[in-house]
Amino acid sequence: MIFPAIDIHNGQSVRLFKGDYQRVTLINKDPLEQTKQISAADVNQIHIVDLDGAKSGKPQNYNVISSIRNSFSGFLEMGGGIRNYETARNYLELGIDRIIIGSAAIEEPFFVKQLLQEYGSERIVISVDGEDGKVAVNGWLDQSNVLMEDLIRIMVDSGAKHFIVTDVSRDGTMTGPNLDLLFKLKQDMPEINFIANGGIRDLRDLHRLKAFGLTDVIIGKALYEGTITLKQISNVSKNIRQDF
Repeated sequence: MIFPAIDIHNGQSVRLFKGDYQRVTLINKDPLEQTKQISAADVNQIHIVDLDGAKSGKPQNYNVISSIRNSFSGFLEMGGGIRNYETARNYLELGIDRIIIGSAAIEEPFFVKQLLQEYGSERIVISVDGEDGKVAVNGWLDQSNVLMEDLIRIMVDSGAKHFIVTDVSRDGTMTGPNLDLLFKLKQDMPEINFIANGGIRDLRDLHRLKAFGLTDVIIGKALYEGTITLKQISNVSKNIRQDF
């Protein structure tokens, strides 16, 4: 699946540059309206992040996300501030198809294992964000000493099968994904579904990723810069047999 990204900050859809909360670009004052535009383009999956929740450690834009869920019939994956069982359960019971666990994978691994056992690996995706091979946490504000690959292996042992992998240094930069990192992970763990995020520029990047078995991708800035269109996302997501 190719996911258009909606990052929510103070109730609005924005983009950050390299995860910097001081470098914010407004995309749409009304994320619900943005969702309707995505749906109208026949794109049936969206990636949502509560940026304020990721920073604070608890939900901050729940009502906006609830409105999106109620109006959008497609597949929603959502993260940001999901650090305990109650928050996770609330989002899953709201009807979020797949919740994203980030910082809690390091800080509360037993909680994550509990979620995977109770709800299954198809409803939980682990977000492994980092720079120079080490995991960043708390909305990318803090750098840990945990290696990205080590965290992935720990979570695989706990039952996880889906991982969003983000090179923080490339997010919002339009410089291309970290192919070396993504290809190495896929080569070492071919049975795992790695979802590429950060730096995606155009369909050529999708083509390169697909050649190595990486078909799930999150598109942020490229969509709003116009180098990838919703129509193209719709076509690719439906597996239409055509040249990118």
